[in-house]
Amino acid sequence: MSEVRSWVETANGDTDFPIQNLPYGVFDAGQGARMGVAIGDMILDVAKVDHGLDAALFGRPSWNAVMGAGQAVWGALRSRLTELLSDEAFRSKVEPHLVKQAGAKMLMPFDVAEYTDFYAGKNHAVNVGTMFRGAENALPPNWLSIPIGYNGRASSVVVSGTDVVRPWGQLKGPNDELPRFGTCARFDLELEMGAIVGTPSDGMVSVEEADDMIFGYVLLNDWSARDIQAWEYQPLGPFQAKATATSISPWIVTKAALAPFRTSTPERERPLLPYLQEKTPMLFDIDLEVGLKPEGQDESIIARTNYNEMYYSAAQQLCHHTTSGCSMRTGDLLGSGTISGATKDSRGSLLELSWGGKEPLTLETGESRSFLEDGDTLTLRGAAKGDGYRIGFGDCTGTVLPAVDLPDWAK
Repeated sequence: MSEVRSWVETANGDTDFPIQNLPYGVFDAGQGARMGVAIGDMILDVAKVDHGLDAALFGRPSWNAVMGAGQAVWGALRSRLTELLSDEAFRSKVEPHLVKQAGAKMLMPFDVAEYTDFYAGKNHAVNVGTMFRGAENALPPNWLSIPIGYNGRASSVVVSGTDVVRPWGQLKGPNDELPRFGTCARFDLELEMGAIVGTPSDGMVSVEEADDMIFGYVLLNDWSARDIQAWEYQPLGPFQAKATATSISPWIVTKAALAPFRTSTPERERPLLPYLQEKTPMLFDIDLEVGLKPEGQDESIIARTNYNEMYYSAAQQLCHHTTSGCSMRTGDLLGSGTISGATKDSRGSLLELSWGGKEPLTLETGESRSFLEDGDTLTLRGAAKGDGYRIGFGDCTGTVLPAVDLPDWAK
């Protein structure tokens, strides 16, 4: 483990939040929304300590101002926080501004400007394509050359712990003559990572410049209504099927904290065009898992995989996003796409785990699942694992609630 230790004792043991991490979030411990840093089982109220930076950056209920301030500020803040939380000389001044995580409510850590979701995991794309088009046509012709994505709803993004209500939508079975309006019966999760844009762009940027723009990463669950999607997605792709909710973990893990865990994207069957080629490793080695807990029962781990399975990195995705001249803004969120491994137990969605419902998944409780049922709680977890420490994200959870009653005019 790194020789740097914190005087906060719980930061030196079994924790997602050692001093090597120092992720950023927004919390409420009874005094309203505050900007905080996780350290062990505590949260440091950043605005109340001498961080040596413009105080106006920290008197807000989000990290957007810091994100937009750029890399010099990001580096200075991280260095100062490391000093404050490791040097015993600062303990008496800093310790009064620590609060227990257990007694705090976590809020959205940043204001989402816009949200784009990608389809950049090859194993997931092959699995889904095989189900719907056959193995010989699993990948669309463009998939190996371009990071495919769609523009989602920023208003759908919610912080971990927010309940998710089963959606209504238009449904049409293969033998139905016309669609009907009903509740989603094939509600699903998608295990993803989210990259958060810090510094904005104006015009096209390189992969390296895109990487410099990224402030940090969160876990992301792209809740998906598969039966609604099946009817609506042709020819323009996802719409209402992806607009119910997008859950993110409460802590932004900075790119600096993840730097020791960089890894390259996989070898390619087809060379990328020059503008998308990475000159240095742009992915990260982050272990991921999905837990499913039926109401009143124990949790089952239904999938384990790693972020290094992605075919395109967030920097490549962001670079491509700017090629049309599209400006990126502070607070833009990029979903990675579903992260699935090559084995059945590493698939990042129930659509894949149950193979479209044909092979229901048996939980440790003995229950089976093809798709999510009301009362199910989903928890995504992730951590990059170093020598004697780990860089974690905190849980990303959401519980499925029953659909709301329809108003009379919609029946």
